[in-house]
Amino acid sequence: MVDLATILAGLGDALTLTNILFVLSGVVLGQFVGAMPGSSQEMTIAIAIPFTLVLTPLSAIGFLIGVNKGGLVGGAIPAILINMPGTPDASATALDGHPMTQKGKPLKALKMALYSSVTGDTFSDLVLITVAAPLAVVALKMGPVEIFALIIMAFALISGLIGASVTKGIIATAFGLLISTVGLDPEHSTPRFLFGFPDLYSGFPISSVAIGSLAVSVIIARLATMSGGMRPALHIPRDQTPDQKRVSLAEYLACRFVLMRGALIGVGIGIVPGIGSTAAAFMSYASTKQAAKDPESFGKGDIRGIAATESANSAVGGASLIPLLTLGIPGSVSAALLIGAFLIHGLQPGPLLFEQQGRLVYGLFGAMLIANACNLVFGLVGLRLWARLITAPESIVFASGLVLCIVGVYLSTGGLFGVYVMLIFAALGMGMNALNYPVVIFVIAYFLGPRFELSLGQTATILRGDVTNLVNHPVAIVLLLMSAFSVYWLGIRPARAAREESPKTGG
Repeated sequence: MVDLATILAGLGDALTLTNILFVLSGVVLGQFVGAMPGSSQEMTIAIAIPFTLVLTPLSAIGFLIGVNKGGLVGGAIPAILINMPGTPDASATALDGHPMTQKGKPLKALKMALYSSVTGDTFSDLVLITVAAPLAVVALKMGPVEIFALIIMAFALISGLIGASVTKGIIATAFGLLISTVGLDPEHSTPRFLFGFPDLYSGFPISSVAIGSLAVSVIIARLATMSGGMRPALHIPRDQTPDQKRVSLAEYLACRFVLMRGALIGVGIGIVPGIGSTAAAFMSYASTKQAAKDPESFGKGDIRGIAATESANSAVGGASLIPLLTLGIPGSVSAALLIGAFLIHGLQPGPLLFEQQGRLVYGLFGAMLIANACNLVFGLVGLRLWARLITAPESIVFASGLVLCIVGVYLSTGGLFGVYVMLIFAALGMGMNALNYPVVIFVIAYFLGPRFELSLGQTATILRGDVTNLVNHPVAIVLLLMSAFSVYWLGIRPARAAREESPKTGG
């Protein structure tokens, strides 16, 4: 057990001017990178790790944590302003964020995203600081069978709540899982569907798939509809009332249960390695929509939709460090990259870290709380800047966005192959949009595909091919029953009601 003197010494280390400046620099860089479609905080962390070798461990890891937290806030900016989510979890924010922008409330949407992100992030950090070890033990109780059932439930909820048809949602899910099988089999490392391209051994790059189908497809569609005039990409009315530009305390408090639900979902997903913030964002959105008395308002600019997604995906950030610090198991891509930063500074994440480096650990906890404060303060300044930049002519904004996507994918994948893949999936995304198939579900299924396939193989082995052995896994049974109920409630029941209503209407 770490004594109080060590805890106070660690927090004091975090409050030095040098460390505060490094954390602030990381937050600013993260928000800037997150706001550029085609870039991500994971890519920035990977590039920055070697340059932190000359810093002290606390300054180096505090800077990287600041990048990660700033990127979570910045990722919502293009999704809300121009419907260009560069990552799958940001596409959840776009569902209600962009409609709010179209209603002339971009600053209100951005501020709610900022407040929700900081709220969820701070909550998960407090959970990390107070109950890290017990929660890590609970996460280890989630075996392959339970994780398999959890992913199934996520697919069922998302398919029912995103898009107009559950059938098309399930088809998009199946297509995403099919595309995810390209590359090496996650269980036996058997090559599949390579077609003579060695670059496909690791599958299609997730950045190429996500950015191509979600962002580039939208950019190309917008460029294709441009006329000869110099229209702004975003028009902000000059006669906006204060209510259209700010989030009042009453509005924030009205979303308190939504924020708490999202934060709890984010923490629950974050402590389970491999699920990620995308599933947390959409599961929070789905549960909020189900619990609402007016679910038809979601997708049309409901501020609760932004609160649900941003609080959940940001809460994953702190929670994903719980298994990293206590067990040495990364809970997300960012956490996996942070392992490299720990190792180059001679630190070994795991059970002995609190005992051997207690002062450093609590210094990192202090740096995380400082990063949240920096996110809030700098975010309020930066949001106005980004909103103004997007009022530039759409020919400049979208052409620049396309260039940033190409550069970001080139850097993250290490060559032009990733750019070619991005363009292919951009065409695929345009086709799916034209046929009204939800692209977001396709990307989520692709992202979770390897984890789903590995869990499926492990589940088949554990159950020995006998479904009746599920009785030994009651949590998995509950999750699967909830999945079946979701499909019925969100798909079969509304379709049946529509068929019964049709004859009456026709008569």
